[in-house]
Amino acid sequence: MRSRHLLIACVALASPSALAADATPEVVIVGTTPLSGSGVPLDWLPSNVQTYGGEGIAESQALSFAEFLARGAPGVSLNEIQGNPFQPDLNFRGFTASPLLGTPQGLSVFVDGVRVNEPFGDTVNWDFVIDGALAGADLMPGSAPAFGLNTLGGALVLRTKSGLTWQGTSAELSGGSFGRRRAEIEHGGRSGNFGWYVAADRYDETGWRDYSDSDATRAFAKLSHGTDASEWSLALTQVDSALTGNGLLPLTMLAQRRDQVFTHPDTTLNRLAQAVVEGRLQLGERSSLTLSAYHREQRARTLNGDGNDDFEDGPSDGVSDADSGVYNRTRTRQQGNGAAAQWNLRFAAGHQFSLGASLDVARVRFAQTAEEGVLDPTRGVGDLEEPEDENALRGRTRTASLYASGTLVVAPTVQLTASARYNASRVETEDLLVLEPPNLDGDHRYTKLNPALGVTWQVSPQVTAYAGASQASRVPTPIELGCADPENPCTLPNSLAADPYLKQVVARTLEAGLRGRLGGLRWHAGAFHTGNRDDILFIGTSTSAGYFTNFGRTRREGVELSVAGQWQALDWQVQYSHLRAQFRDAACLLAENNSTRGTDPACTAGGQDDEIRVNPGDRLPGLPAHLAKASLAWQARPWLRLTAEVQAASRQYARGNENNQHAAGTFTDALDEERTFLGAGTVAGHVVAGLLAEARLADAWTLSLQVSNLFNRRYATAAALAENPFAADGSFNIDSEDWQRETFVGPGAPRAAWLGVRYTFGR
Repeated sequence: MRSRHLLIACVALASPSALAADATPEVVIVGTTPLSGSGVPLDWLPSNVQTYGGEGIAESQALSFAEFLARGAPGVSLNEIQGNPFQPDLNFRGFTASPLLGTPQGLSVFVDGVRVNEPFGDTVNWDFVIDGALAGADLMPGSAPAFGLNTLGGALVLRTKSGLTWQGTSAELSGGSFGRRRAEIEHGGRSGNFGWYVAADRYDETGWRDYSDSDATRAFAKLSHGTDASEWSLALTQVDSALTGNGLLPLTMLAQRRDQVFTHPDTTLNRLAQAVVEGRLQLGERSSLTLSAYHREQRARTLNGDGNDDFEDGPSDGVSDADSGVYNRTRTRQQGNGAAAQWNLRFAAGHQFSLGASLDVARVRFAQTAEEGVLDPTRGVGDLEEPEDENALRGRTRTASLYASGTLVVAPTVQLTASARYNASRVETEDLLVLEPPNLDGDHRYTKLNPALGVTWQVSPQVTAYAGASQASRVPTPIELGCADPENPCTLPNSLAADPYLKQVVARTLEAGLRGRLGGLRWHAGAFHTGNRDDILFIGTSTSAGYFTNFGRTRREGVELSVAGQWQALDWQVQYSHLRAQFRDAACLLAENNSTRGTDPACTAGGQDDEIRVNPGDRLPGLPAHLAKASLAWQARPWLRLTAEVQAASRQYARGNENNQHAAGTFTDALDEERTFLGAGTVAGHVVAGLLAEARLADAWTLSLQVSNLFNRRYATAAALAENPFAADGSFNIDSEDWQRETFVGPGAPRAAWLGVRYTFGR
């Protein structure tokens, strides 16, 4: 793809003489800072910002907000590594927001101005996003510095409903495949200047794979008061979930039965309690002050039944299955507090300026134990020994920020936007088990000033051109600083060791494009380029272990194209995105299950035979180069709406195949060690289709039907290279010489259908 050729072609197409007259489009105002009070028309933003309303999110019938974005947002894909609908890796432009420790994070997520990336690993728990309570969402692409740390590839800004603007009552019950049942209720009301809103849901399912029960109970409430001079709200969120994510499956086991699991159990118990106070004061006709404060407490317990990494070459290797398995348990408590203030100033000519400051402080306590045992015929772990303490860590993070953002109307059709943010962060860790060095004690400080500049030009009433440059950064988290030594790989969720200092990641983005209308069509064509310096990568050493490291430079660049329209009773849209995500430096990385291990002279010094050579141009794993999405909605009757959706993704490389050279077969390394490898180290491309139907049976009653994977395609969305200690019948091989090095994949769910009924009144 030559992005400059695409843009030139779009300029020619979009010249005023080529365009038919069109009605004046609706003006959408988009916030440009984490706090409200600063918003500009969408057409003034120098990037491909996507906006979504609460009604559209609800009508999608998606189980989670991550699923909603994967089905309809350009450049968004999911890696279903855990196999749980609430635990996917969400990828956007080659950057990830994931609930899994060990996944390099590059997207920031805000709910009502509060950054919800957890402080221990910048992870995002999608079960904490109550999609039924959302009033809207914005997907902000690029390294937008105004949104603070971790906005390397973009920011996701979510807003919840308020009784001041949403009144009525709605209740819905749904159920179907995989034993899934879901109940939802919401109510909003207003009396004078007071408003109230509550939403709650309950979800549970048995899952489509073995041992995959999950459930979640979630509640949200907001009390608001608003006048022309001020508006205040108090929002409370409570979530309790028990999620099972049974992870990847080796290809040999996948061929036998797709719904089996590698080992079990793999459960995460999550609890969230959060309170947010927001306020807006009108200081004058054109000046306002926005204030926010929050308290957030998250607790997590994980139980992972795994193969024991210490079994190989241990006393039981080749003798018996003693100590073949292990229960890894973790307990994490994260408590965050923060406050922010933002002054907003608007001018008559359309200029505006915002100045803000924020302080976020978090405390973390993490503990891990291991109980060795024996893998039973179901690949669960039994005959457990006494638990042993693996790690106990106390951490603290603190970030103080000062930011400014402004929009200048240079001419009636030209707008200039600029922003900058200064971050000063401190990350402290204290080892509670090992009291003397070398241990996990650490005190790391990071500072960075990040700028952004962009311009938009309304070439004609139907066409806008934009271009921008931006920079953002993120600092290493306590989990990354505690797991950065290749000599001491960490088991996931994580076992920690005294490790090297990690640098903060810096991303710089260039973006340009065109958007507009052609008759009844809405279209966009754009290109982006993001270069990362000192990217933090997780290098896997087995199915459950690895370490974090800085890797020189990486690059994500690509093209985004979309067109949408309406004709009579039909609404349709088509999207395509091309992503080239590459390493831009050479390095030797640990990859014990890659067929090229120990074959490059640059990586075999000192007798090493477990590393691979990564060169500039090698593609980052886990990211498809091509994504295409299409939808067609038909208002068949005033009471009946039918929608068909299709998502397609090209192949991607498995984790552990960072050099893109892994192959199936038998290979000999530089030390004359011969090994056999199964699987190509890639995930094949796939096409998945779905159907939605919504029938309004009466004024208050609505019946809905959702069918996913309509043609029951067998596909996978993630992969990793690892070692399989099990025989073809699923029994444990007591001799590690018989273990197989394979490609493990995350299988996609089979065809499924869910039926729902909703009762709504008072809207």
